[in-house]
Amino acid sequence: MTNKDKHSKGISPFGFSYERGGAHLARTIMFEELQEVLRQPTEFTVSKDDFRKAIVDENCLNKRSGRTRLLTYRHLVDLYSLDTGTTLFRNLLYLWQRDPSARASLAFLCAYARDPLLRSATPFLFDHPIGSTVIRQNLEHYIDSLETDRFSAATLKSLAQNISSSWTQAGYLSGRVRKIRSQPPVTPGATAYALLLGYLNGLRGMSLFQSEYMNLLDCPLESALDAAAEASRRGWIVLKRIGTVVEVLFPNLLTDKEMELLREQS
Repeated sequence: MTNKDKHSKGISPFGFSYERGGAHLARTIMFEELQEVLRQPTEFTVSKDDFRKAIVDENCLNKRSGRTRLLTYRHLVDLYSLDTGTTLFRNLLYLWQRDPSARASLAFLCAYARDPLLRSATPFLFDHPIGSTVIRQNLEHYIDSLETDRFSAATLKSLAQNISSSWTQAGYLSGRVRKIRSQPPVTPGATAYALLLGYLNGLRGMSLFQSEYMNLLDCPLESALDAAAEASRRGWIVLKRIGTVVEVLFPNLLTDKEMELLREQS
């Protein structure tokens, strides 16, 4: 087992996924559906079965057929787990309720951590500066270059369309036909969540602000530090900063059991 495999196995209990496939073969990050599904819960009083009942049995998303309802539920589970016993989803829900302005970024960060296809394609996005045009056909070529001939031409087109739509939903692209690279808002909730994802991956101190998850916020370091300080003032995380020395703690986001697992891994 390689070090990468060991790392992947070590963080999978928190909700990270490194499976070969991904929801983006069929769907986007499904932000509108997630918003509707999370419209009712006010705290951690819902279970995965409750979400399944709402989506499949009660048809809260107004899907036409039972099969479509079931597929929608499965894709949402792939992207977000919908299980409050899972670290990633429980804290998405926690911050979702407390920082509505962060919701699109929270959805993207969680989907990125759980969907390898979205994760592998996203470096292409960040090769484009703000204001530049992002061309779907170039994204198709990029995906194909990662693993040549894995996907048919039709699948590549569909996959690129889904990923491009996810970037649009998350605020990284604007425009309906011509997609322009744009800047999502930097919010305390999204910053807290990105820091948490880095922490679960073993990063500490200032390294948390240099993780791949913080890089997804696409903002200068000082802006990230300011947003983290605001998250700390709101009681979501604990940020201690003395000069260039930074410590970030998550007493309200991680359980004792999760902290013990992290200590065992380190």
